[in-house]
This record gives sequence, C-alpha cells and structure tokens, in this order.
Amino acid sequence: MTDNTSRREFLRRTAALGVGLSAASFSQYALAAPIETTQPEPDGFFTLGKRNDHWWLISPDGKPFFTMGLNHIDPASLRYPENIAIWRDKYGGSTIRWIEESVAPNLEDWGFNTVGWVQEVTVRKWRHSRAFTIDEYRALDMPYCHLLPFTESHQWEKHTVHYDFRSNDWKEWADYVARSHCAELSDERNLVGYFYSDCPTWTHSRPDNEWRGPIFDPERLRTEAGRKELTELAHSYYKTTHDAIRRYDKHHLILGDRYEANAPIAMEVIDASKPYVDVLSFQDFRDPVKHLAEWHRKTGKPVLLADAARMNWLTEPGEFTQNEGHWYAKTLEALFTNPGCIGFHLCGAYQRNRARRYGLLDEQEKPDQENVALMKAANQQIAARMQQEFGQ
Repeated sequence: MTDNTSRREFLRRTAALGVGLSAASFSQYALAAPIETTQPEPDGFFTLGKRNDHWWLISPDGKPFFTMGLNHIDPASLRYPENIAIWRDKYGGSTIRWIEESVAPNLEDWGFNTVGWVQEVTVRKWRHSRAFTIDEYRALDMPYCHLLPFTESHQWEKHTVHYDFRSNDWKEWADYVARSHCAELSDERNLVGYFYSDCPTWTHSRPDNEWRGPIFDPERLRTEAGRKELTELAHSYYKTTHDAIRRYDKHHLILGDRYEANAPIAMEVIDASKPYVDVLSFQDFRDPVKHLAEWHRKTGKPVLLADAARMNWLTEPGEFTQNEGHWYAKTLEALFTNPGCIGFHLCGAYQRNRARRYGLLDEQEKPDQENVALMKAANQQIAARMQQEFGQ
C-alpha cells in the first residue's frame, strides 16, 4: 500500500472514528430540522447541522465533524541556510513532496483532522506568507480552510492602509479576490469554508498601527448616528464579500472575519455580519472557553476558535518557546462541551521559524515530543468521544 493510499484510508477511517456514523447507521442519528446556511448548493460539501441541540460541521458524506486543526504551515521554514539541505535532499525542493511526505503524515499521526489556515508569520508585524495553491491543497488531501484577502486590516499588521468598503474600486477588488480564489476552489470537497481578515481592527487598533487607527472611530458609537453609520458600513462590507463569493462558489461555508475576542467588538459589526456568514470565528489567547460560550449565547450562531495557543510571548530574537500541550488538551475538552462550538484550530505552527519562534517541529524537523504527545492524546480522546456519541 502506498503512503498516499494509506493516508486516504486513514482519513476514511477518521471520518468514521472522529466524526462517527457509517452510511448504513447514519439514519439512526438523523439531524434535527435542516439548518439554513448561506450556501445555495451545500449537498456534497461541508455544511452545518445540529444533533442533540449541539452545532456540528457536517462533512461532505453527511457525518457530524468537530474540526481539530493546525494553523501556519509554511515551507520557507525549511529554507534557512542551516536547514536547506533537508529541503533539497529529502524533498527535492518540492513543496508538493514536502506536503505529501511530511505535513500530511504528521498531522495524521498527531490526530489533527483539519488544516485551519496555512499562512504564517514572515516578519513580526508584517504580512503573512502566501496561501497554498489548489495543487498543494490537493496534495494535502484533508479538510482545510482558506483565507480570502478582501481587506488587510489585521491587528498585527502595521503597513497597510484601510480600504474604503463603500468605494467602487474596493468592490471591484472584492470581485477579483472571489474570482481569483473561489472560482478555482468552488468544487473542492475538502474545503470547509472561507475566512476573511485575521483580527480586523473594526473599532480598535494596536500600538504598531496606531497611525492608521481603527476602521471606525469607536467614539462615534456614543451617538445613534454613529451606530447607524457603522451598521451601514459593516453591512456593505459583509454583503459585498458574501455576494462576491456566491457569484463564483455556491457550495462552501463562509467563516467570516476572525475576530480578536480580547479587543472591543461592536455588536453593530456582529449583527451586520449575521445574515452573510455561517459561523462566528475568533482568535483568543486568554480565555477562549469563556468568550466563545458568551458569543454563542449572545448570538445563537455557531462559533469556531480559529486561532489560539498558550506559550511565552516574551521571547527575545534568537530565543524560542513552546506550545503548552496541557493547556491545549484542557481547552479542546472544554470547547467540545460548548453546544455552539464547531472546533478549535491551534496557532501552531507546523514548523518553527525565527519570526514566530515556536512550532511543533524545530528547524531540523525534530518534534516537540512532550507537547505533541499531549496534543495527540487530546485529539484522539475527542475522536473517541465522537465515535461513542455517533458510532454504530
């Protein structure tokens, strides 16, 4: 049996183990009334459903799915002068080979069932690396999410000006982004859905981008006129992006902006998004269990922890840190019991680089054995519980 055939068989079995329900037994566990999503044509693709008052992703095969993902997977981490020999000798300088021979087998072994978002820190406070191509996603051969660059208002990015969401040129840009990305990915069954901006600065900013300020001045929310204006601006943003996607892709979920849960989030923005996104997605490095439960209760929408980890942020250049596996296991367990939560994507990274300074592999491909083992056990425990709840 080839490595790729073996991996496909593993993913098939994971669909039975980690998301339960063989085709023969699924009728016993029929979901409640169909869930309305933004997808005009969801059949055969990831969508949403409920079972026992719990939100789940529903896989293309119709099975409940709790996404356990890893973020930030960049081949440039293997191209430093000190480790480029591995890249050249072991993988022949091929990203496809690296994905097939390193990334996919390791994620399988570690119990992750999704790639949450591949783009990675390149230089701190600068733009992230590129996304995977469609051929690279196909080499991955497992569920994944993809970020659409409709705006660059990331709280960690210090160089890009805000876009005018009411302008015709931004609307033309939104159509280009959808035409460029979504038209190509529209028939991919492994694609879970689309993210937008990572931690958009709707009503907050950070010291490094104070020069540009937030998208909308939070002081204006003190007046009814200001609140109305933000509602109209956010409505324009979410409707434009939704409509652009749906011109080219009628199948996949819209996961929307990845809000920073520890910064001010105006309800005008959330309320404007609700008709046009399927899930509310969050980054949270402080208290994700509490905050995601609150947002689900407040909105009734399914929620996703799209990016989170615990480590020592106060490292100096040249120093490295580690993900905390115990924290990961505890957080995953708690999120799994949240009836509105559809998954947790770890702020990895797959392989450490000198900007992020932590990863599950080091620059020489040696794993963080202690913490990887804890994460693997936690992932397997959730998979077993899915089997227990939904299996034959």
